Amino acid sequence: MEKNLVLSLETHLFFARIMKEHGLFLEAGFPCADTTWIKKADWFRQEFEALLRDTVELSQCRVCADILRSEELVTEFTLPAERQTERLSGVAIDSSITRRQMNLRASCRRRDDKNVVRAILELNQRALKLLNDFIAFKESILTQVSAGRIFTFNYPLLIEHILREAKLYRATIQELMGNRELSHKELGKTEAFWNQIMMEHALFIRGLLDPTQERLIETADQYAQEYKRLLERANRQEDKALQLTNASLQETLRYRDFKAAGAQGILDHSIESIILPLLADHVLREANHYIRLLS
Repeated sequence: MEKNLVLSLETHLFFARIMKEHGLFLEAGFPCADTTWIKKADWFRQEFEALLRDTVELSQCRVCADILRSEELVTEFTLPAERQTERLSGVAIDSSITRRQMNLRASCRRRDDKNVVRAILELNQRALKLLNDFIAFKESILTQVSAGRIFTFNYPLLIEHILREAKLYRATIQELMGNRELSHKELGKTEAFWNQIMMEHALFIRGLLDPTQERLIETADQYAQEYKRLLERANRQEDKALQLTNASLQETLRYRDFKAAGAQGILDHSIESIILPLLADHVLREANHYIRLLS
């Protein structure tokens, strides 16, 4: 039970931030005329921001050191990316949460009382309800976009992409609430999931770079092709599991460096694109998360 409480906090620390940023990206992607969709996306952004704020308060001296070292929660770019994105989009971002996350300390081996246990279990229930509603909202956006009833600057594939991430978050919380252990088979599915996410990141980056950024577009396309090959190798089951995991890890370590350079370039305006600074940091954190899982 105690292990699942820690894993619950770690899951929310990572995914609640991802979800609140999904809300921001959706909000910023709608034309000004679509006020109903903008307000709904903003509501979800604020709700996940509040969930993250409460998770951070509960996480001091309770989470493992490896997640704090991994830079999947915050990176050196997160704060400046939030400031720039707030200025460019007009969407308010509570960066005090980021500063508090940066100051989290690892487990101090303290015993938690019943109130803390209850608070973490309530976080799980709250996240689950929010995710059910957010998944339905994302599905409705995808349906309306596909039918040509609304417009968004976000690719349909990007909406599918963030929908799958929300479903993974929900499934993870459900497993933790059910006190279930991940099997080796499920770990293989997790690797395939994140290889697809990494491939799609490369496709989005390629499409959001200015057409003049030919070298970066070519590099992004190469990463997309590499992850496609990893997915095909997994489907053919030609490799031993450890061989494929090592190949995924080495590829993602290289890709992480590419994303970090991209985040720096977006922030200092040396890369021409239509990529929000926080999106650049967002995909970097997801790569860091995947590297920790693979390691």
